[in-house]
Amino acid sequence: MSQPEIPIPGSPVVPTMYDDNKEIQFSCHQGIGCWNACCANIDISLTPYDIVRLKKWLGISSTEFLREYTVPYEMEKDGIAGVKFRPIENGTACRFMRPEGCAVYEDRPTACRYYPVALLSMRKQDEYTDTQSYAIVQEAHCKGHEVNRRLTIADYRREQGVEEYDELARGWRQLVLKKKSTGPAIGTPSLKSRQLFFMACYDIDTFRDFVDSAAFGKLFKLGAEEKAMLMADDVELLQFAFRFLRQVLFGEKSIELDEAAARQRLANWQARQAEIEAEAAKQREEYERKMLEEGISEEDAGLGCEPAGGSCARD
Repeated sequence: MSQPEIPIPGSPVVPTMYDDNKEIQFSCHQGIGCWNACCANIDISLTPYDIVRLKKWLGISSTEFLREYTVPYEMEKDGIAGVKFRPIENGTACRFMRPEGCAVYEDRPTACRYYPVALLSMRKQDEYTDTQSYAIVQEAHCKGHEVNRRLTIADYRREQGVEEYDELARGWRQLVLKKKSTGPAIGTPSLKSRQLFFMACYDIDTFRDFVDSAAFGKLFKLGAEEKAMLMADDVELLQFAFRFLRQVLFGEKSIELDEAAARQRLANWQARQAEIEAEAAKQREEYERKMLEEGISEEDAGLGCEPAGGSCARD
């Protein structure tokens, strides 16, 4: 089983892993000495389900939410992206922080619900399912650990309502873990793949338009009732998005294809690639012909050199 990354020195996450029977001592409530301290200096990653809940609370589209309230970040170099809350302008505080507490408390993100517990998802390289463990976050400013209130992590998760959040984001976590566990052998995802992942996971309203498009309908077979449900329900559409990404990124077929349309699409792609290669060969032949007519050798023209970024040794 893979191990979680060990935090850098000074990290508030204690790297010891626990199961949900671990008893913790913690309470966060208005009037405690550190009230709102966490919200005043945020670094909050959002799950796809977090975005669905928050954009609904705000009454805006996912596209608007992403633009106005978030910033993207790389989960790994040249890899798939995550999304973080954008703090207040020229500051570090959460935009929903109020003196009395969180303005979006009923729809607050998963990370806020879990604090001071951290969820650690891991998976074996040859398995699809993930295993959950937990760690404890201990920050110097937090007075919650000093309150004599004991309960298990399982009880705390139920109290904070994270069970629903975890279940509805599980498909996304599995996609992230699967990509990370493939390692460098699979290579860097293409720009198109990264854009597709971002849209399907985070911009659910744009993904809805994509699923409703004629091009999608020609390639993927969806029954009328299933499609109507997906068009009407963000949560159902999000789960479908995870299935869709497993299929197009990792070949785990769960959505029926129109085989004739799929074959035609492949044939069109192959024909286009052949056209590109033929055009490139034609241009090179024309270039070489002009060089010969003008008496310029391949070496002088640079045809014998490596591509840009390489070296071309000359005597």
